[in-house]
Formats: sequence, C-alpha cells, structure tokens
Amino acid sequence: MTETLSYADALKILGCKDSRLVKVVDFAATAALTGWALAGGADLALGLRDLQEDAVRYGNDVVRRVPEWRSGAGRFARTQRLAAVHAVVIVSSYFEALGRAGLPFRLDRLDRDRAAGGTRAAAFAELVAKLLTEPLPRPEPHRPYAETREAVEHHYRRMSEAVAVYVREVAVWDELSADERLRVPVLLVEGPSAHALRIYDEDYRSLTLDSPEFRMWSLVTETQTFAPGLSRVARLLAELAPPRVGDRPMIHLVRLAAAALDQSLMAVGRAPDDVTLPLLGEGYISPRCKVAEMTGECAPAVKSWWKSRLELSDAEAFLVGHLTSPHATQAPLVVLGEPGSGKTKLTEVLAARLASSEFLPIKVELRDVAAESSVISQIEQGISPVLPEKVKYQELVEAAEGMLPVVMLDGFDELLQAADTNRYDYLEQVQEFQDEQSRLGRPVAVIVTSRTVVADRVRFPQGVLTLELQPFEKEQVRQWLEIWAETNRPVLSRRGRTPLPADVALAQGELARQPLLLLLLAIHDAADNAVQRDEAVLGRGQLYESLIRGVADREIGKNPETRALPPARRRGLVDRELVRLGAVALSMFVRGRAVVSEAALDRDLPALCGAPGEEQQDEGGWARRAIERFFFVHANHTRDYEFLHATFGEFLVAWLAVYALRDLVRRHGRDEDLAGQLVDDDLLYAVTSFSCLAERGPTVGFAMELLGALPAEVRARSVTLLSALLRESLHERPRRSFLAFRPVRHPVPRRLAAYAANLTLLVVAASDKPVSVSELLQDSGDFARWSSYAHLWKSQLGGEGWTGLIGALPARRVVDGGKRDIRLGGSAESWGFEGAGWWFGQAKPVRRTRTLGRYRSYALEERPYLLNVDADLLTDSLHADDEAHPGLIVVQRTSGQVVSCTRLVEEVLMNRPSSAEARVALYADAIAAVTAFQTLRSRRLLDLVLRALTLEGPAMPFQDRAGIVGGLAEDGVDPALWRPLLESMFFERSDSWEILLRAGVPEAVMREVRTP
Repeated sequence: MTETLSYADALKILGCKDSRLVKVVDFAATAALTGWALAGGADLALGLRDLQEDAVRYGNDVVRRVPEWRSGAGRFARTQRLAAVHAVVIVSSYFEALGRAGLPFRLDRLDRDRAAGGTRAAAFAELVAKLLTEPLPRPEPHRPYAETREAVEHHYRRMSEAVAVYVREVAVWDELSADERLRVPVLLVEGPSAHALRIYDEDYRSLTLDSPEFRMWSLVTETQTFAPGLSRVARLLAELAPPRVGDRPMIHLVRLAAAALDQSLMAVGRAPDDVTLPLLGEGYISPRCKVAEMTGECAPAVKSWWKSRLELSDAEAFLVGHLTSPHATQAPLVVLGEPGSGKTKLTEVLAARLASSEFLPIKVELRDVAAESSVISQIEQGISPVLPEKVKYQELVEAAEGMLPVVMLDGFDELLQAADTNRYDYLEQVQEFQDEQSRLGRPVAVIVTSRTVVADRVRFPQGVLTLELQPFEKEQVRQWLEIWAETNRPVLSRRGRTPLPADVALAQGELARQPLLLLLLAIHDAADNAVQRDEAVLGRGQLYESLIRGVADREIGKNPETRALPPARRRGLVDRELVRLGAVALSMFVRGRAVVSEAALDRDLPALCGAPGEEQQDEGGWARRAIERFFFVHANHTRDYEFLHATFGEFLVAWLAVYALRDLVRRHGRDEDLAGQLVDDDLLYAVTSFSCLAERGPTVGFAMELLGALPAEVRARSVTLLSALLRESLHERPRRSFLAFRPVRHPVPRRLAAYAANLTLLVVAASDKPVSVSELLQDSGDFARWSSYAHLWKSQLGGEGWTGLIGALPARRVVDGGKRDIRLGGSAESWGFEGAGWWFGQAKPVRRTRTLGRYRSYALEERPYLLNVDADLLTDSLHADDEAHPGLIVVQRTSGQVVSCTRLVEEVLMNRPSSAEARVALYADAIAAVTAFQTLRSRRLLDLVLRALTLEGPAMPFQDRAGIVGGLAEDGVDPALWRPLLESMFFERSDSWEILLRAGVPEAVMREVRTP
C-alpha cells in the first residue's frame, strides 16, 4: 500500500520554522506514546485557538511560496514539497473554516482548563494527534478530482468529529444550555466541513496555476487529443521544469540511447522495398488506456474484468501526473496489453520524451537479462550495452545529480518464459527495490510491461496501479492511416497503388484496432492493394501468411532465373522460404527464448531444411539466408537475431507444425487402415517433440485458424492419422529422420510427452466436433490410458507446457449411452480468438494460486480429467460403496435437501454452481457432511473437497474461505488437511493474517505456515 503524508510529515518536509507549530506537532507524536504529562503537556503554551491561527497563517504563507519551489531542487524533492503543500492546504483550510463556524463560544474558551492536567488535558493531546498526525488524502493521477475532493470531505468530517468529542470533555460543555448542546455537534460536523471544502477548492485551483503538477495529479485536464509519439508528454514536462544541462558523460550516453524518435516505427534490418515506414516519433499514436488500483480481488488477466475499469480521459497527462507524484516512487506502474498493442513502443517513446526532461530513463529488455537475477542486477545488465564500461546502478544515479530515474522493465512475460523458476513475487521485489532506494535517498520510478494473459502469474502488491492498453478507436485508426498515406503516397503512386483508406481498414475489424496488426495490414495492402480489392475479412493467421508470402514472393521475383518459373514451382519456393522461417522460429521456441544466435541457426536450419551437401554449397550460410529479411532485427547489436515482434515467431511455429501435418496427409492421403507405426511422421515428430505448442497461447490459436482453413477432407484425414499416431506415440520407433536437428537436449520421456500432447492438441483443433477420449485412445472404461498420458504430461512438460495445455485443451465429463466418457474441445467457434489466454474466448480462463512460493496450476472445469485424473476414478468407486457404508449415504443440506455425501463431493469436483454465493454453500455442505464421519474414506473425501477449495483462489471471496478454515480449526480437523488452503491464502492479501485470526484460525498454526 502506498503511503500518504500527515500534517506533521508535511511540516518536516517543508522545513517549517514556526516554533509553536513544530512544538505542538512533536507533542502530539510523543503524547500518543507516553501520554499528556510525560509528553510535556503542562509546558505547552499553545491552545486550540493559537493552533488555529498558526495553521492558517502558515498555510497562506506556503501557498504564496509555491512558485519559488519550481527551481533549486531535484525532481523528487520537488514532488515531496508539493505533496507536503497539499497536506498543509487540507489542514489550514479546515482550521480557517473552524474559526468561522458560528459556534456559541470562542475557541479560546476551550483552553481554559487544559493546563490543569487530568482527563481534559489528555483529551487535548488526543485531539491534536487526530488533527495533525493522521494520514491525509492526496490527489492521484488515476483518480478524478471529484474522488480526491470526496476523500478530503470525509477527512474533514473526521476532524470535526474529533473536535466535537473534545468539546464534550472541557468546561465549556457544562456551561452550555440544553439547546446549545444539541446544536454544537451539528454545527461542528456540518459547518466547518462544508466551508473548509470550499476554501480547499479555491486553494487547489490556485495551486494548479502556480504548479502544473497539481493539475496532472488530479486529472484536471482537457480531453485527450490523439497526438503522435506522446509529444504532449514532453510539452507538459517542459512546463514543470526547465531542461538540465551539464550532466555527466555517462548520463548523456544513457539518455542518447533512449532517444529513438528519429528511428523507424519498427526497427527493421531491411524494410520492404515498396513501402516507407514512418518514424517512431510520428507514427506512434498516443494510446487509450484503462487504469485500476490493484486489490486482493482483482483479476487483471481476465479480459472481461477490465470492462468496468476507468478509462483515462488523457493518457499522456496521466503519465506525467504519475511520474511527478509520490506514488511513482512507492510502487511500480504495470502496463498490460495484448500482443501488438504497443507496450514496448510505449516505453521507447516515453523514454525518448523523458530524455529531454529532468528524468533519467533507463530501459531494460527483460528477455536479455538473467531471469533469476535481482532487480538491481537486471538494471545493470540492461544498461551495460549502452556504456563503454561496467557501471553500478548507484554510480549512475549519483551522476544524475537530482534527476529522477525511471526504470522501464519491458517484457515480464518473456522473463517468465526464460525463467526456470516462477517469478510470482517479481512485482513485490520491484517494490522492495524502490523502498530500499528511497531509504538510501535515491528514489526511483519503475514501469513494468507484460502481456495481459500472464497477469495471473504474478502477485500484485496492494495499491499497485495497472494500465491496460486499449485497441484503437476509429479516430485513431484514421489518424494513423493519414500518417501512413503521407509517408507512402509518392512511392505507391509511382506503382499505380493507393494508400489503404480508413474505411477499408476498419471493415477488417480487429486487424485495424491493434497497432501492430494495422501496420502489417497497411504493408500487406501496399504490395498490390489486395485489401482494397478483396472484401473478405482476414484473420490474424491469414494476414501473417499473406504478408510473409508476399515478401518472399517479391524476393524470389528479383532473381531473373526464378522470376519466370511456373506458378506452381514459384509457390513451392515460397513454401520453402516459409519452412526456413518456421525453422528459425522453432529454434527460438524450443529454447524458450525470443533470440537466437547466428551460429545456432547455422546448425539447426540445414538439419531440418537442407538436402545432403546443400550446406557446403551455400557460401552465405543458412542463418544469413534466413534472417536477411524484413522480419528480423539484430538483438543488442550482436550476432543474435529476433523477430520484429514475438507474434511472427508464434505464427511461424504454428505454420510449420500445420505444414508438417499437411505433408503427412499428402503422403498418406490414400492409404487405408494405417497403423501408427507405419506412418512416416518424422518431420512432424521433429517439429513438435521438443516443446508443447501450448506454451505460447497464440501459437495454438494460429494453428486453429490454419487448420480451419483446410478442406474438410484434409482435416478429416488429419484426425485419422493423428489419432493413429497418438495411440502409438509412446512406443519405440527404430529409425527416424532429422536426427541432426537437436536445438536442445531433452530426455526421451520429455520429447515423447511433448509429441503426444501436441498430437492431442492438433487432433482437437482439426476436428469439427468434440473428440471422445474413449474413441481417440480406444481406452477402457477406467480411462487408465488417458490417466497415464495426463500424468506423463504433468511430469514432463514443465510449468509452462502443462499450464498451457490445461488452458488450451477444454475437457468435459459426459455420459453417453450409460457409459462415462471425456470430451475434448468443441467447435472452432467455441475456442474463439478473445478471452482467456488472448485466444480462447469461450473456454474458462486458467487461473493460478500460490502455495508457499510455488504456482499451483488448475482449471476447475477440466481438473478431474487433466490435473487430478484419480479424482474421477475415486468418485466412481465411492458410488459403488455407498451401500457398504450406510453412514455416508444420507446427509441433509442447508437447503433441507437430503443427498448422498459422495454426491455432494462429486458436485464439488464436477458441477459447481457459477455464483460464488452458491459455491460457498456447496462447500459448506460438503465439508459438514464428510467431517461428520471419522473414517479413512471420509478423510480422503475431505482432502478432495479442500483441494478444490484451495484451487478456487480469488474466485471464492476471501472472507468466506477464511470462515471455512476457522470452522475446520474449531471442529478439530487435522491441520494437515487444510494447511494447503491456509498457505495459499497468505499470498493473496496483505491483511490475510488479521482476517484469518478473527475467523478463529489458531495463531500457532499460522506461524508454522508463514515459516517456509
């Protein structure tokens, strides 16, 4: 939780020299600990009337001096001063209103008997503490001024209530008539509060004129205009302070590295010949954003959760307000967005705008640093390529001499992909880094970017601000295309082409709403105006494939020998180019990195794509032939390469897998009744046996779209072949091709697990209807074969592969003809391209909860079939045993319904109601039923119920779960059973200890749990 100032804190920050105010503040702080007498109350000459006069006089003096503080201090020092000014204004406004409250007595009459000591003197000490030492509201850039004003009004009412309590303790109260005693509390609560608020409004308006920070802090700004390149950020910051000169050389290097506005909008190695990319400073459109302050019940990874969040009227003003507010140095700002929404570009442009102000932008690409390193070590790794020698972070900040560092940690999702361990506490580590730097006198603001889909993979500290970048609205699309047209109209007109019109682009729906997709759409159209000629709406996969094919075809057309080839031969060469690009993407994918070295590609590409002897004939090298294209850039000025955007790699991995499947169908399309052992699946095995495709959600989404575009007969044959291969996938194959392709060295069980999981994904994706497990695996009624596959996947695929598989493979329990079965997947529409995991809209989102620093992955609807297959088998056997255990047959629910105990457990595992309230009642009934019987079987049932409740996580209200844990403790249930539930709850909220303690959970058990 971020901290706010009290009046006492403000006086210290502003260096108040008013001895009487300083003395009374010190007295209030001491009296709260030692009491009135020991705090020196008898020697305190200042009374309430004197305090009122001094506070008003000091407040007026502070407001007059605000313009003087615009210079002569560093960025953070000025932020602290202005926050302190606001605190002083709140209190002085109240005291001014209190002096005009129209009370039936003068304030000095309240002080007559204070010096006598006793309870009345102690009451004065308590009053002073409430008026001067309580935390005060402050304006926040993510809150409208009306909310700040409401918080101030609420604080004024608390101050008035404290004065009213004090009045009842002094002699004046005894002198008042009965009518006056009735009127005084009303006069105190209503009069000063309303009047003080009017004075506060006037002073705040004055402050916004003298110091623009106050305007930025409270969203008192005009409606956002969509300016390119965050240009208003630089202008607004220029209003706040003059630019600095004379910095140390290393600072100039860091700021120069951040100034990228004159670079291309996409830092390509080679742009397509027929287009000119706009410059970053011109072609980046200021984004629309939604903002939320995180609490324990937030679900930022769920797209629907953002629908009710506040949309910022002016994102640029918010960024300025945030960076100049105290909040920026107390907690990181998290920027979320879908792939291609512009998260990285936002940090690049913002860094460039900040480089010319009193901030020190430090941009860190998290994919290029050691994932397990500390935050400060990652920052030092991030700046090392910029500086000629190794520099410690402390040295860099000291050289900045008062500039506020703004560290931009870009790509938390890529850090997760590269990490061998979970980084669920990463944001907490960032906040700890900020706290430590503030204690050392080096405050720092931090911005972290990530894909929205992994926001449930990290715990958000209470009070952290999170932005979600929103898709373009129509006016932004039009504005960007105007920039595109102005840049490309001359070159397009020479070839008889026209720039992409906004109306045509908007007809493409989603493709025009995301910045990256809009750019790719414009590039694709620039070749031959295909988007303008064809009225069909493209899918993402279609856009990527058309764009890549177009670039490859134009490259082939430059060679006179290939230009005249027949269309079929030319398409074959284009396919070969995509295979080569797909191999590059696969080389990155299986390594779990977005970057690959030239040397690694020279090993991997000929092993997967080449014919014997071809490598020796190619003097340019395999890597150089593949990466000399529009789609690649150098990584950190080395001989490492990465795609322009991660989604290129994700698409190409999917395309290569589908290409291998198409090749399989082409070679075995007419064969009948093939056994899996006879199918030549070597290429498919080489492509899909290193990593589960579901490790990256978009990859499965692209594969879905590509498979959906195939003819129905090809998809049907694909399902037949894939099913046969899956049934034989774990058996030994004597010979295989492509053995030289081994980008990573995995044990055989892991490769078999990845291959079987990917075959299952492809079967479900290619099928037009849900897939029956019993038919797919020709499994027996106990699902033993499916269980073995599931356990193999869970043990071998790693955290990313297993959790991705759960999210990408919907599973449902069904009864068909009296026989139980498991159905996988559904229609293509049910998978969708929105919602959980970015792609899967209708599938339930995969949530995660933490247990002692480890993620526990789950999808409650699928869990009995994927995560805990034995749970399904256990409930089956329990039904058969009901008659043998009469005590477990009949229990009564809270609703009065009589039901089998095991039926209740099955309902928990298989068919929970959708509303949280109904689920709470179900869990309560099930727990009450199974704890009524002290048998081994009931213990196993209770363990199942509590495991399900543990995995509910934030989907179940915290208070309700706390009540259940308290009830289990009160009933004497073995703590070993509910300990995992208690463990998971400790990592959700900062106040979990207090809530659980009030619920009746023994403190001794909680202390054991809190100690790893």
